[in-house]
This record gives sequence, structure tokens and C-alpha cells, in this order.
Amino acid sequence: MSNKTDFYQSLDKQLAALLTGNRNAITNLSQFSAFLNMHLEDINWAGFYLNQQDEELLLGPFQGKVACTNIPFGKGVCGTSASERATLVVEDVDQFDGHIACDAASRSEVVCPIVVEERLIGVLDIDSPSLKRFDNEDAKGLEKLVDTLITATDFD
Repeated sequence: MSNKTDFYQSLDKQLAALLTGNRNAITNLSQFSAFLNMHLEDINWAGFYLNQQDEELLLGPFQGKVACTNIPFGKGVCGTSASERATLVVEDVDQFDGHIACDAASRSEVVCPIVVEERLIGVLDIDSPSLKRFDNEDAKGLEKLVDTLITATDFD
């Protein structure tokens, strides 16, 4: 791939094909986290935290080491992304006030909210053991992948 835009466009086509034919949320979230783990370099965790009554996030399907199970809205990168409904790119998690260290090896993080018809479903969380692993191009590419997930999935 010549650049990140091309890379994420290629991933988006592959993801759309992967998710075709099954609209189950748990199945598609599981497939998506495995897909990201296979295709993204220099990551050590990829998965989801799911909205529980707009108060906290509960661990969902993921690939990586064991993780924190409950994250209150507004706490850590995931909880902040959920409460703000905004994608967050954190170049150095040690510089993020209130960062929740589920894996001490994680150094940078990107979190994208999953919003369907103004309802927060949860967040996609990806961690890396490297500083500054993620940038705005990654955020845009991942947001497009999340859109593909939303289109392919029934979130009841």
C-alpha cells in the first residue's frame, strides 16, 4: 500500500466482505476485532467496550491480553470517548489525565465511538506498545471501518 488512506480503503473492502451474511452484533464485533488484530501492525490490543445504560462501558469482544472489565463514562480514554462521542488519538497514554492502565505495555491508543441513530453502542479501542503509533489518518480510517461495521450489523 502506498499510504494509510489506501491501506484503510483496502481494509474497508475486506471488512465489508467479511461481515456480509451475518448481522449478529457479537459475531461481527468478534470478527472485527480479530480482523484488526490480523491486519494492523504494532498493536497489542483491539476490541470493544459496550455501553451499559449510559453510565459505564463493559468489556466486549477483543483480541489481546486480559483487560479491564468496567470503565465509567468520563474515565480513561475509552470512557472519555464514550461521554464525548468523539474519536480520541492519544500519542502517549502516560500524558492522558486519568488514563486507565489495563496493560502496562500500552503506550498509545486510539478510541472510536460506535453511534447508531444517536445511540451510543460502545467504543472501538486499539492499543499499541509504541509511542505515537496512531495519528489522524488512522482515526479517519478506523472511523470508516466502524461505519462499515454499523452498516453490516443489527444492534438491538
